[in-house]
Amino acid sequence: MIDRTEPKLIAGNSNPGLSKAIARRMSLHRGVSVGLVEARVERFNDQEIFVEVYENVRGEDMFIIQSTSRPANDNLMELLIIADALKRSSAARITAVIPYFGYARQDRRTKARTPISAKLVANMISQAGIERVLTLDLHATQIQGFFDIPVDNLYAAPVFALDVLHHFKNRLDDVMIISPDVGGVSRARELAKRVGCPLAIVDKRREKAGEISEMTVIGDVKGKTCIIVDDICDTAGTLCKAAEVLMEAGATEVHSYITHGVLSGPAVERITNSVMKSLVITDSIAPTDAVKAAPNIRIVATAPMFAQAILNTWKGTSVSSLFDTDTLQPIYEGLYSSV
Repeated sequence: MIDRTEPKLIAGNSNPGLSKAIARRMSLHRGVSVGLVEARVERFNDQEIFVEVYENVRGEDMFIIQSTSRPANDNLMELLIIADALKRSSAARITAVIPYFGYARQDRRTKARTPISAKLVANMISQAGIERVLTLDLHATQIQGFFDIPVDNLYAAPVFALDVLHHFKNRLDDVMIISPDVGGVSRARELAKRVGCPLAIVDKRREKAGEISEMTVIGDVKGKTCIIVDDICDTAGTLCKAAEVLMEAGATEVHSYITHGVLSGPAVERITNSVMKSLVITDSIAPTDAVKAAPNIRIVATAPMFAQAILNTWKGTSVSSLFDTDTLQPIYEGLYSSV
């Protein structure tokens, strides 16, 4: 490992709240004040993005914190331009911390004459001078193979497990984990294994893209507290429909744990008016005012996990150790002390 004083953080405009929270957590873990590198990230009148870094970063281990969420193209360009500014300022290593990796849903050709945009974005990130990527719950884990640089894909399941054990500790015998489709079974199975609960599946059948013709519950959910697990919630139409189908199948109540709350269009209104008792999302995407005001949406913090992952990357130690509950629980002790 190259001898450096401290890791240095710099942030774009996509999620300033999470960036500041990561810096605070790193200060707590290190016992040394860690702040965000002072920089100017702004736009000209024609919306061109301009970046100026005010601090010396020569020979430093730099971490850019930037989700490529809405507006996805603007935030992606911010990430690339910040990386170029750091590269030209002689930073020793540049790591992109991307809590939400946009374009991840375009990871394959679904029909003729369509792009694989996730691969294109991976190429752009590599070419910008970024040498490592740290992200959370990629839509498809094989996207890691699109990059020609190391990618550390963290998982929300260990944090969700702590949250489930904390909020449902007196009724775990009645909890059942639900995958909202066949493709998400491995993600749901991972959480079910961690909390020691059974698994069921909601099988979707589509007549055409974007339209669900039928949903069927595979498994007995009668009398169960159902927890739907998925990585992305966009318009929430499928999620709310799945909750209705589960209630019709005899579930006593339905909750959802979704890593990335994209929540576009009518999503928040749908969730507020749905049969779901709660939707739990992470702060990988900056929540809107509507999300913050929704009575049945709750946000769990990812800053403790990202802060430790950044420190482990800087020190050259294991990042995958954060998948273990014994490692993660002390990091979240202040939030889930009774687990």
